[in-house]
Amino acid sequence: MEYNTQREKLKINDYGRNVVKMIDYAKLLDNKEQRNKMANIIVDVMAQLNPKIKERTDYKQILWDHLMIMADYDFDVDCPYPIQREETEHFHPKKIALHDHGIHYRHYGRAMEDMIHAVADMPEGEERKLLTAQIAHTMKRQYLQWNRDTVEDSVIIDQLAELSNNRLTLSPDFHFHDSKEILDTISGTPTGKSANTKKKKKKKKKSNNGQL
Repeated sequence: MEYNTQREKLKINDYGRNVVKMIDYAKLLDNKEQRNKMANIIVDVMAQLNPKIKERTDYKQILWDHLMIMADYDFDVDCPYPIQREETEHFHPKKIALHDHGIHYRHYGRAMEDMIHAVADMPEGEERKLLTAQIAHTMKRQYLQWNRDTVEDSVIIDQLAELSNNRLTLSPDFHFHDSKEILDTISGTPTGKSANTKKKKKKKKKSNNGQL
């Protein structure tokens, strides 16, 4: 298993690794029209992951700034706003509960449903397979972010099929990220080697106190 402590540090933690992977994929698209379409969908997903940001009147510009930050300012798209580097690189919106606007599942939001429909309309191929996998990972993260408990992978698979009208399916070799690892990332709890080291130190301290 690959722990978060072994991965490259996220530039902005609020959106998770799957959004970064979507950005990396979108950057590789040859057609600029497709890149623009994907960039707008990603921005909508980012807004759903951090709904608190909508309290800002300039939240759209902030989201685009965050998109460019995570893309290392190397994303050839028609950005509707001038990029403000210094101010926005230190902005981290907080998470609050989502509101229902006639969508199927509040924890996914309208943007995720739009992305599912967009990918379902794509022709069969490696690109569609890759994006379907990233959508599934993001759905699980959003589910856990909303419920903060646990979820069976089969639930995510069934809801993906439902939202795509059975047009999107995961490959047989697909594996979801571990729920505990996702929850640790959301809560900011260290995982992997650093977490084990912290537990060992705590246990050792208790042992020493018992000898006094």
